[in-house]
Amino acid sequence: MKALNFLIFFSAVILVYGSVNYYLYVRGAQSLPGDSRVKTIYTIVVIFLVISFLAGRILERYAVSFVSDALIWIGSFWLAAMVYFLLISLSIDILRAIDHFLPFIDRIFRQPLILKKYLFPTVIVLVILVVIGGHWNAAHPHIKKLDIQIAKESPIDSLRIVAASDIHLGTIVGRDRFCKYVEMINALNPDIILLPGDIVDEDLAPVIRQNLGQALTQLQATYGVFGITGNHEYIGGAERAARYLQDHSVTMLRDASVLIDSAFYVVGREDLSKTRFTGQKRKTLSELIARVDTQLPVILLDHQPFNLDQSVRNGIDLQLSGHTHNGQLWPFNYITNAIYEVSFGYKQKENSHFYVSCGVGTWGPPVRTSSRPEIVVLSVKFNKRNNP
Repeated sequence: MKALNFLIFFSAVILVYGSVNYYLYVRGAQSLPGDSRVKTIYTIVVIFLVISFLAGRILERYAVSFVSDALIWIGSFWLAAMVYFLLISLSIDILRAIDHFLPFIDRIFRQPLILKKYLFPTVIVLVILVVIGGHWNAAHPHIKKLDIQIAKESPIDSLRIVAASDIHLGTIVGRDRFCKYVEMINALNPDIILLPGDIVDEDLAPVIRQNLGQALTQLQATYGVFGITGNHEYIGGAERAARYLQDHSVTMLRDASVLIDSAFYVVGREDLSKTRFTGQKRKTLSELIARVDTQLPVILLDHQPFNLDQSVRNGIDLQLSGHTHNGQLWPFNYITNAIYEVSFGYKQKENSHFYVSCGVGTWGPPVRTSSRPEIVVLSVKFNKRNNP
């Protein structure tokens, strides 16, 4: 049954992807001169761009190499370019449809043939500039700071949390980029480091090849580093990924809780994808906190920010999530805003605080146009318990 569901899902994705690219190919071909050699070159280039990402991912599962890396990088950039070529092409077609019934193009542009001649290269240059700008943005995360007051007593009066969601370690977020993240995180002098899922980008092979585990061990915090699974750990194999992370100084909380310094709890949920990939359900939040002393502050890590009211009902003081990337590419942030109660940012519901990070890494395109990547610093204040 799982295999059938995957086949249906994969077929639907390929159908949509193929249809979009065929539409873009046809619209681009219509803008080219009639020279058959030009169109032949154009066809070869488009086919290469379209298949490169999928080909690279398939090769990566059998043998990670320069070839698989190059195909993934090229295909990843094409995914971003494809989105903006599609938006522009649809916009042009809508304007043409309007012009068919209410002519206005010839009145605005006195020489429409010149417009047609320069439209295709102009669109290409525009998309390239957007992708380059989005890539620069993706490579330069900023530090997001947030102050939170939790009205519970604790033996400590404050806690400095550094959270880095959706790192997506792998081919795109490789050693150089991740080492930069490690330096940024350590420079913040965290009491605790929390990684709310999608630490690994599907296949573990590029992570092992680049020895990114060694960089993980360089993360430094008073109480240590804690992580949870995200949907991408399950896509690539959650058991293997969790074991690798655990072996490299990340304490993986898989439907588990831990009391830290007798001062606060960290609770980590398995990702929602567990059921789809294993057929097994994750524990309910009520089951998870059954043995937790909720008189102390409770911090929850849950990768996908669904059903926030469950956290409120179960006395969670602070929930950290990711997953959404805030859409990663504009205008997909409008879609994530419609799906999630909180797609990006902070919200308080009764006594529960929520922060959904847009993440620090990227999936697919190494491009961000909907928001800037972030490492989150949460300065949490508690009511200091006066010990007798």
